Amino acid sequence: MYQFFIQPASVKEKEVWITDLQDVNHIRNVLRMKKGEKISLCCEEKGKEYICSIEDMQSDIVKAVIVDINGESRELPVKITLFQGLPKNDKMELIIQKAVELGVAEIVPMATKRAVVKLDAKKAAKKVQRWNEIAKSAAKQSKRGMIPEVKSVMSFKEAVEYGKSMDMLLIPYEDAEGIVHSRQVVESVKGKKSLGIYIGPEGGFPEEEVSLAMEAGAEPITLGHRILRTETAGMALLSVLMFMLEEE
Repeated sequence: MYQFFIQPASVKEKEVWITDLQDVNHIRNVLRMKKGEKISLCCEEKGKEYICSIEDMQSDIVKAVIVDINGESRELPVKITLFQGLPKNDKMELIIQKAVELGVAEIVPMATKRAVVKLDAKKAAKKVQRWNEIAKSAAKQSKRGMIPEVKSVMSFKEAVEYGKSMDMLLIPYEDAEGIVHSRQVVESVKGKKSLGIYIGPEGGFPEEEVSLAMEAGAEPITLGHRILRTETAGMALLSVLMFMLEEE
């Protein structure tokens, strides 16, 4: 069943009206859906998923009758923020797509000391717009109950300051204590409301950045004896967290 995101104003008494022209075009001309076919319409603000049957389609609107309302969330019980050091090429797009599939609530691109990529304000704004489109598409595909936001690019110092309000912070680092200690730290995430994960770029984090994060309360952990690429490290940790935190 295809899923789309809607605004509260789209929900009527017994119907949902889809007026976003991009979604209308996708339903009518790309998916070529027919009257009677079912779609899932998710309203983030209401926290509800509407299972609907298409009733009418016009060039600027799709009307669908509400068949069932699902109030159960598909979201993890812990709000996870991925702080990602800017990687080279188009790796950020892959990271965002997979992070959304794995359950992150938001993604913060970071300009770190060893990041090769340097973005000026104009380029950064365009990138962030593109990244948010990817996040929305991934949220639809994975049937998320919300669209994770990709924040504006922050410096590492700004990202650390932003993370101070979270219940727990983790920073994978090659010089962290052994895997037994790291397992204990990761298991302690249960019961927390919010979590920040700091992932370095291709060159990793220099000691001064790790120290700055630790001063803010971040726990250094190891992800094993192998060195993981920047596009792999976050996904490895998120996979562990998703499996551990997922509720019935």
